This record gives sequence, C-alpha cells and structure tokens, in this order.
Amino acid sequence: MNDHPARIDGHEGPAPSQGPAPANAPDRPTPEGPSAAAPISVVIVDDDPLVGASLRTIVEARGTVAVAAVGTRGAEAAALYEEVRPDILLLDIRMPDLSGLAAAEAVLAAHPQARIVFLTTFADDDYIVRALALGARGYLIKQEAATLEGALHAVMEGRMVLGGDVTERLSALIGRGAVAPAPAPHGNGALPAAASATAAPAAPSVPVATTSPAPTVAPPSVPASASAPIPAFAADLTDRERDIAGLIAEGLDNREIAGALYLSEGTVRNHISAILQKCALKNRTQIAIAWWR
Repeated sequence: MNDHPARIDGHEGPAPSQGPAPANAPDRPTPEGPSAAAPISVVIVDDDPLVGASLRTIVEARGTVAVAAVGTRGAEAAALYEEVRPDILLLDIRMPDLSGLAAAEAVLAAHPQARIVFLTTFADDDYIVRALALGARGYLIKQEAATLEGALHAVMEGRMVLGGDVTERLSALIGRGAVAPAPAPHGNGALPAAASATAAPAAPSVPVATTSPAPTVAPPSVPASASAPIPAFAADLTDRERDIAGLIAEGLDNREIAGALYLSEGTVRNHISAILQKCALKNRTQIAIAWWR
C-alpha cells in the first residue's frame, strides 16, 4: 500500500525527473553540522514523484536548504545517501518496494551518525516507536509540510522533531504505560499480525521540538531526572555521564547541557561518545528512549 497523501501543490501530471547530485560529492562535516553559511543538504525519497517535487519546492523556497537528490523507491535511499552524503535524509515510510524503516536501517548500519527524518501521512503508533528505536531524528506528518524547513534546521541544531499528531500519540503511549515495538522492518513496513501481541512492552518518551511553536525551555541547573531511579542501561555510567544522559532525555542540546553543567561543548560531546560506546547505542535519540524506558 502506497503512503500517498493528498497532492501537496494541487497539480496533476508527472513531476519532473529528479536526479542525484553529481558524483564524487564531498563528504559532509561531522554531525555537529555544516558551516552556518552552507545550505542544509537534503535527499528526499518518496514513492510519489509529485510529492517529492513539491517537497523540494517547499524546503528550497528560502535558500537555506538544498535538495541534492529526489528518489522514488525505498531501495534507492541507501545508494543516494552513499553517493551524496546529505546532511539529512528525508524518507517516506510506506513505499511499495522497500519501507522507509527498512531503508533507514540499512543507512544507519553503514552510517550510524546519519540524520534521518521520516515524513509520512499517518501517526501510526507502531511506526513511531520503530522509527525512534532505529534512531530517527524526526517523525513528521505530510500535512504539516509548510513547517518542514524549520524542522530541518532544528535537526541540524541537534534537536529531535515530531509533528503535532505524533507528539499527541507519544503522550497517549506513555499514558498507557506500554507499547509493543515491532520486530526488524521488512517488506513494505507492515507489521506481521502477531507482532504486537508478542513483542515485549516498552514506553519510550522523547522530549522533542514540535513543528508548532513551543515555549523555550531554559537549561536547568540540575537535571530533573537526577532524583529519578537510575535506568538499567546507565548502571555502568559515571555520575557525569548520567547527568548528561538525563539532560539529553529532557530534550537539551549540547550547548544547553554545557551551560547547565558548566562544561565546554567539546567535553559534552566526549561524554556523549563515551555513553554511546558503553551502552552500545547509536545516537542521542536512543539515549533518550533508553532513559525513559
């Protein structure tokens, strides 16, 4: 089943062909982000060519984002990422040949620091949990495409972004106290009939930047999570590493963590690298999920 939203620009007919950026594109800077003057490089993969073309128009409107390539099949995602090395890979989830979840898993296996944002039509509970567990930096809804440029900038600042509907679904999942994450992605991303009945319960809660305006949160002097029981995954961390993991779980970026704990951003990055290595995690999103489980 294709994940086709309503036409974003209202036009009919085939979209222009979208090709990859020239070969031998230079490697991108580290996940701390490109220089301020450089536009954010994005690869879009959506099985509806018109949607892909429309998204390109939307995000490039102000010149701060450059779409390096647009693909129409999930199987193209890994190859396009390898060729272009974009700052952000923007993926549809439901595609007929290979789901966005499976494509993301392949990209992250080869490039653990890749920034992947899902853009889909439905805030499906299982897809949300699976996307966050993979290490996605965002899960947005296509009907909110007008906010997409700002969301991409937020991702480059080290924040995670969720659409309004997705945030509501996460709140509901937390309220229930249990979620049944699906097994590894396969096929078109649909879950086997028995998956939700047999998977172990979990309830991830990830403080994020939403695509609608939200109040600015000042960095706390002490993590609010400090008084909470130490999560099992953090048992082998130092006190400082636990402080940082807790602040990541509360949605703070590196600059805010540095200010809260009176550290340099470089020291914060080093501690985060140590946390990832000790806990066998891929990125800060997974730190947040592990903290709140």
